[in-house]
Amino acid sequence: MGLSRSSWYYKPMEVPSYELELMRLIDEQYTLMPFYGIRRMTAWLHREGHHVNHKRVGKLMRRMGVEAIYPKPKLSLRNEEHKIFPYLLRGIEINRPNQVWCTDITYIRLHRGFVYLVAVMDWFSRYVLSWSVSVTMDVHFCLEALERALSRGKPEIFNSDQGSQFTSGQFTGMLLDAGVRISMDGRGRVFDNIFIERLWRSVKYEEVYIKDYADVLACLDGLRTYFLLYNDQRLHQALGYKTPRHVYLGEQ
Repeated sequence: MGLSRSSWYYKPMEVPSYELELMRLIDEQYTLMPFYGIRRMTAWLHREGHHVNHKRVGKLMRRMGVEAIYPKPKLSLRNEEHKIFPYLLRGIEINRPNQVWCTDITYIRLHRGFVYLVAVMDWFSRYVLSWSVSVTMDVHFCLEALERALSRGKPEIFNSDQGSQFTSGQFTGMLLDAGVRISMDGRGRVFDNIFIERLWRSVKYEEVYIKDYADVLACLDGLRTYFLLYNDQRLHQALGYKTPRHVYLGEQ
């Protein structure tokens, strides 16, 4: 189905309708201007007629798992007990498939509620190797996406941010067992995952915002169709107007 198994046994906490509206607005503005931090997002909401304080906005942004793209002295979602691996991509020319894979998590709004989406992508070809959806930010749906990706092959290097899901022993252990070198974005390295950030913009503008999913099942169906389109039919200017599948598989 594409939904994390653990999610089926979790009853999501009811979210007040006004908070959902605020999160919907934050999601749209953050996708448009990902450099907006808490205070700037608060000021923008004030201009839109929503008089909420920065503490409430910060709480909602943390719940959504978003933060401004600019150098920061501390990464909010890092678990200090987890091992942090060094950044391995400095000075490396990425010029072939399966050289570097990357991953990230994004917030996906529903008509009433929200879910989280994780994807594993080949950096060179932009090919989405796997994805998974969950109603919680636990590590399990990330593990399931990684397991499916590794069933198709393996990269030389796997790059992620320092989020607690990706620094967990379960996640890094799966990579190490597969013989993959682990790279993690350093503090202040704001554009290391830029390609997957561009993927999220495409997913939201070309699919999520248009469809306005009624529920999780509609979300799964829409994302499944979109990622097939993205991989197999959507031409990328940066890839010489080829599809990610053509580049990843070396097809002509």
